[in-house]
Amino acid sequence: MNDHFIEQLVGIVGKKHVLHTPEDLAVYSYDGTFAEGLPEVVVLPATTEEVSQVVKLAADARVPIVARGMGSGLAAGSIPMNNGGMVISLTRMNHILEIDTENAIVRTEAGVITADLQAAVEKIGLFYPPDPSSIKHSTIGGNIACNAGGPRCLKYGVTGDYVLGLTIVLADGRILKTGGKPIKDVTGYDLNGIFTGSEGTLGVITEALLRLVAKPRYAKTALAEFASLNDASRTVNAILMAGIVPASLELMDQTAIVCIEEAMHLGLNINVAASLIIETDGSDEQTVTSEIEACVRICKETGAQTVKMAQNETERASLWKARRSISPSLARKAPNKLGEDITVPRNAIPEVVQRLRAISAKHGLPIVIFGHAGDGNLHPNILFDKRVPEQWHTAEQMVAEIFDASLAVGGTLSGEHGVGVLKRPYLERALGPVSIDVQRHIKQALDPLNILNPGKIFLS
Repeated sequence: MNDHFIEQLVGIVGKKHVLHTPEDLAVYSYDGTFAEGLPEVVVLPATTEEVSQVVKLAADARVPIVARGMGSGLAAGSIPMNNGGMVISLTRMNHILEIDTENAIVRTEAGVITADLQAAVEKIGLFYPPDPSSIKHSTIGGNIACNAGGPRCLKYGVTGDYVLGLTIVLADGRILKTGGKPIKDVTGYDLNGIFTGSEGTLGVITEALLRLVAKPRYAKTALAEFASLNDASRTVNAILMAGIVPASLELMDQTAIVCIEEAMHLGLNINVAASLIIETDGSDEQTVTSEIEACVRICKETGAQTVKMAQNETERASLWKARRSISPSLARKAPNKLGEDITVPRNAIPEVVQRLRAISAKHGLPIVIFGHAGDGNLHPNILFDKRVPEQWHTAEQMVAEIFDASLAVGGTLSGEHGVGVLKRPYLERALGPVSIDVQRHIKQALDPLNILNPGKIFLS
């Protein structure tokens, strides 16, 4: 990348916000996976207009662009492919621009941390439900780009269900505004839906208009422990078939529980095969209590050894701390993990769990099973050592078999992480050639030079 191009970037965002030393570039070369790709330059714009000017410059020079939030993604979607190109980091665009209490809407820049936005709206009695495990270090823009989910999505829905409007910089630098404050809007194509989950391949999201709901006044949480992973899996469907829709219904297998307890010392029972964390919430305390009591009763009927109710907010927070600590705590078992997020019909969870165990036994590498069981979104994590070539090769084989297991029961490849780089080889198997062709044409129409996050989602 020549000095003149760098000077032009400096002219747009200022010298302090153009990074090109080796040590600075290294910080933007990885995400939440083990994949790496070194950019040639990193730009940190402060406004949509600056993003627009940067993108226009890149388009004229045919420089690839990777939009990035906090780099917490789990599909290698926010790192440059084959090194090179430019990263546009949106972390300076971290302002909440408006909270409209009458319409229950928030307008925010893309770089706002999700937990910070939630805290801001909860102070005034409103609620933004999507809660990915990376909630404290992922951005709203990244969540929209991957259509992130989280434990509460069983009851409340995923990120895309809250997107009312977007501000997007297109591949030629033009600024597109979609949607607006009306809750119902079927005027023209659903552009919000096209850009949500597009992983930065169709445009750079700089602002979002998000729907809010009333903050639940009450929540009750329980931990159910099982001697059988199959019993825990069956319990999920039993609760939902009873007409109860918990806010969250989370599954953890024994390996996950052991890793959490070794890391966090929360007093979890490591001698059980699986646990469910169940939470009900709402505005009526009696209804919330009766729902959690019904869940407790069903757990006991379907084989739970013990069911413990959180007696106060401290105990409730401890249970959720355990759930959100699973992924980092797995490092105690192996230096690397390959975490997937297949989604299957809920009634297929027991069968898929058995298939995952068979894959693990066949190849001799552990698969840790946890996830948002209430909506069928499981996170099988293969534990291995990437420094051992045979283990890396085996892990790749296991991933293919995990995806086959999901597809065989009518499931899909990803419920919230996205495709990025890691799932590209399996995409056509999941969607079929016609769907891939349609999506490629959308990409071609919006990014004819293929400069927006090239090499992601589709195989070249």
